[in-house]
Amino acid sequence: MGNLKEIRTRISSIESTQKITSSMKLVSAAKLRRAQTAIQNLRPYSQKLNEILNNLASSNTGTEQLPLFEQRKPEKVVVVVITSNKGLCGAFNSNIIKAANHLIEEKYAEQNRAGNLQLICIGKKGNDQLGKHYPVAFSNEKLLDNPDFAELSAISDDLVMKFIHHEVDKVDIIYNKFLNAATQRVTVEEYLPVAPIEIDGEQNVTSDYIIEPSADQLLQELIPKILRTQLYKTLSDSIASEHGARMTSMTKATDNATEILRELRLKYNNARQSSITNELIEIVSGANALNG
Repeated sequence: MGNLKEIRTRISSIESTQKITSSMKLVSAAKLRRAQTAIQNLRPYSQKLNEILNNLASSNTGTEQLPLFEQRKPEKVVVVVITSNKGLCGAFNSNIIKAANHLIEEKYAEQNRAGNLQLICIGKKGNDQLGKHYPVAFSNEKLLDNPDFAELSAISDDLVMKFIHHEVDKVDIIYNKFLNAATQRVTVEEYLPVAPIEIDGEQNVTSDYIIEPSADQLLQELIPKILRTQLYKTLSDSIASEHGARMTSMTKATDNATEILRELRLKYNNARQSSITNELIEIVSGANALNG
């Protein structure tokens, strides 16, 4: 009986867990649909802006003299790390943290030792893990629940001003790029200085533009807007990736719970049948002893 009670307790516990994972899967699926629609609507706009930027930059030989195009030795570095606030999403956060550690140790170890490396953490998980080892200049958890373009624009503009005034020489962004519900790709993008961005596998896509006013003036006006959109797009990518990763993780957890329940119920039925058989044998044996 003790064995039967233990199995019943385990079955009850796993059923409760299965209800939680199933509910989380449904919630993540609903959030994923909204996030996926948002990123799919944003990508064509962002891609067209980058195409215009590449065209203007390729047709203007003096872009290297513009402040945001200036390539210089990265003595002062900022790494923007986008994770999630919550767990239960598989390797979503751990992959980003590993990528951030690898980037710093392999590429920016000298800057880190000199105290010239800072992190901007969007998401609680990244801030909690990376903040133990590296200085965090700024962190924000609310943006994941409510992606505010104005607030992200303020972060982007602050980085731009620091780059122009030589307070920062290099800015990289690490995030999960959304491919589909089951696939997210850890991506490291160079944010500043501005560099040609690949569009459909090509860096330079030439078009015949009539430019008014000058290309330099247009670039100076356009680049900050593109950088704001780029930062907003990376956050939208990360949010969609998080919901996709959590939905996939909870689907696997629910399926595993179903399989464990099947095995436990079979084990319970076998143990119950064995117990009943033993009781019948004892009754028959007792009756035979009395008759004898």
